[in-house]
Amino acid sequence: MRFLLKLIINAFALWVTTLIVSGVTVESYDPNGGELPLILTYLLIALIFGVVNGIVGTVIRIVAFPLYILTLGLISLIVNGLLLLIVSWISDAMGFGLHVDGFWDGVWAALILAVISWLLGLIFRPVIRR
Repeated sequence: MRFLLKLIINAFALWVTTLIVSGVTVESYDPNGGELPLILTYLLIALIFGVVNGIVGTVIRIVAFPLYILTLGLISLIVNGLLLLIVSWISDAMGFGLHVDGFWDGVWAALILAVISWLLGLIFRPVIRR
């Protein structure tokens, strides 16, 4: 349940990010269009982003730990932008999905995506019983 909630939150945050950042677009897997294929595309991109962030992001954060300390965590903006570019590359290889025009568009999109996901995570956080 928690996984599905996080997936939906990230897909919604990605949709809002594409509305805000002009260099980030999403192309549906169905060229005829429609609402359902576009929603499924956002969910699939959110899943790909979660896998890339979980595997590649963890490795990069471990290797770049001294840079995180040296820059007081500001390097995380660059790392998240690069992870978004990796997701764009993977989805382009599949023939649909996320398109990021450039590096700085990726950095801005990663920043906005993180803030929106964090806010929605606070709002829709499941209640933990103690």
